[in-house]
Amino acid sequence: MAGDKEELRRRLSGLGFDEVRFVRLESVKGDGLRRWLDSGYHADMDWMERTADKRMDPDLVLSGAKSAVVLGVSYYGEGADPGGGAPSWARYSLYADYHDSMKPALAAAGRVIEETFGASPGDYRYYVDTGPVLERAWSARGGVGFIGKNSMLISRRHGNWLFLASIITRLDLESDAPLKGRGDPGSVGLLCGKCTRCMDACPTQAFPEPGVVDAKLCISYQTIENKGVIPARLRPAIGARIYGCDTCLDVCPWNRFAKAGRQMILSSRGDIGRMPLRELLALTPERFAAVFKGTAIKRIKLAGLLRNACVVAGNSRDASLAEPLRALLGHASAIVRGHAVWALRRLGDREGVARARAAEADPLVLAEYDGPVEVSAPG
Repeated sequence: MAGDKEELRRRLSGLGFDEVRFVRLESVKGDGLRRWLDSGYHADMDWMERTADKRMDPDLVLSGAKSAVVLGVSYYGEGADPGGGAPSWARYSLYADYHDSMKPALAAAGRVIEETFGASPGDYRYYVDTGPVLERAWSARGGVGFIGKNSMLISRRHGNWLFLASIITRLDLESDAPLKGRGDPGSVGLLCGKCTRCMDACPTQAFPEPGVVDAKLCISYQTIENKGVIPARLRPAIGARIYGCDTCLDVCPWNRFAKAGRQMILSSRGDIGRMPLRELLALTPERFAAVFKGTAIKRIKLAGLLRNACVVAGNSRDASLAEPLRALLGHASAIVRGHAVWALRRLGDREGVARARAAEADPLVLAEYDGPVEVSAPG
């Protein structure tokens, strides 16, 4: 299957990928993943444990796999924090769901591989984030960037703002050169120097060591992956973050080199970032489906978003939000009701909470009525 690697790079770039690099899979180890799992830092993301062997051995994903094409799409440029106490969204969420947006481009990339190298459809597999692959480790080995102390892949061209995808293939493609720095190309903090801004800025101190995130303490995990109760001790630190958290990405000095991507693959949904918190608290199933259709946000479902909105409301010091919060005390979801109770108590609305308590029977919600809470005085 002879072919021209540089021709492949050129054609894949033409599809809209901002980074196209190649790496031999034999050069990438998965030791860090195993240590992370053994430490329990994956919280209840059991699928990470179930797919660990495949992530560390690509041959279990595609028999005879030799190389990977690692691809990056910049999502820098979409403002995620409107300020003024309005809800803050992770920057990536203000686009149409990248899982869906990137798949057509990856399918086209597969056809290019077939044309360029005479490969068959069975000679490769592609993934966007959800597959059993070590995308960040492969990207670091292939020179897309380096693993920062915030555990994210950091690019010298795109900062912290890259969606990653990968194509595992049986092609024997020569690796691109990794970035040079102090230490192994796959090591954490290769070009971080002494900087620890990301770790220092984390609102919940979720980094037990450089490059390692304890998901149980991470706001992104709590507001997206956690489907249950957000621990009360973490809620005040969530602040206005309604979906995900970009703090450890935002503060990285490498972002000063980032420029807006070509946006050939992504589709903006910046309108979501302008929705008032009051409107989010009043979402109905029909309105939720209409507004968040085709976005990554839809994955947490209405109850998850209302839960998060309650936390943001409780942190807002806006007593006027007591009205929509009271309406949620009768919501069908105990998770939503419980977080609404916490928010109302935090805003000092004793009367609204007292009226609803008599009708509540769920132990989860009753615990929110009785638990300690620090009142957030109106600003």
